[in-house]
Formats: sequence, structure tokens, C-alpha cells
Amino acid sequence: MRLSEGVEWGLHCAALAAVLPPGATLPAARLAEYHAVPTPYLAKHLQALSRAGILGAVPGAGGGYRLARPATEVTVLDVVEAIDGSEPSFRCTEIRRKGPTRLPAHEYRVPCSIHVVMQRADDAWRDELRATSIADVVGMVAASAPPEALVKGLGWMQEVLR
Repeated sequence: MRLSEGVEWGLHCAALAAVLPPGATLPAARLAEYHAVPTPYLAKHLQALSRAGILGAVPGAGGGYRLARPATEVTVLDVVEAIDGSEPSFRCTEIRRKGPTRLPAHEYRVPCSIHVVMQRADDAWRDELRATSIADVVGMVAASAPPEALVKGLGWMQEVLR
């Protein structure tokens, strides 16, 4: 399974937005600066997150993005689906019904075994992402990031939010 880089960017932006002080926002350009990614590409993903109700967009000179709801209520799956869509990762085209061993359609009474396995795997993956909130991600970052990186991030945020 391959996810777009926008999913990574969106998850990082949602996690950063989760630690903003109440009422604060960050413009797309600042979010792009923080993550060292191109602003125009990131802006497209931020708009998708906004349309999905994950980020709130505040217009105007002091505007920008912030979480639209509490970080405990935004799941990793919400971000993935906002950016990459909710289509299953596997698309069965029923090739078992083709080729030299094909039979009439009525002979295929049970779903394709490969489709069943792939759907179970996709369901398990989505269940895990659904069970993990942005607040959980922020907690993992706080517990695992190098302390110096956290201090630098806090300093950057204090400078930018002045």
C-alpha cells in the first residue's frame, strides 16, 4: 500500500495545529516553512483537510489554519481519507473468472479468496488508524522526539505567534 506524501504532510500539520495555543492559527506558508515543504503543494492538502472539517481556515491578515475540533476527535484515518480518499486499497477485478479455467458466472458462489484476505487486511489497517487520534500522535511525538527538537519547535512557534 502506498499513500501520498500529502498524508504525511497532513498528519504533521494536524499534529502541529493540535499544540497551538487557543485561538492561534498558522498560515499555509508558515506550516510549509516548519516542515520544509513547498507551500503550493501543502496548501492543496490543507484545503482538503479544511473541506473535511479537520482544519478550520481563518481568513484575513492574522488568519491561517487550526484544528476544527479537539485533537482527541480527529483520527489518523480522518486525515488519510481527507487527502487520499476512502477507496479500499485493493480493487478486485475478478480475474479468476477469466482465462482458460473460467466458468459461467453462476458457478462463482463465494467471494474471491484473495479479495477476502485483502479486504480483511484493509479493514484491520483502517481500524488501527481509526483508533489513533491526533492527540495520541502528539503524545507519541512528545514521548519520542529528541528533547532538543521539541525545544527548537517551541522556540519557532513562540517566534512566529508573536
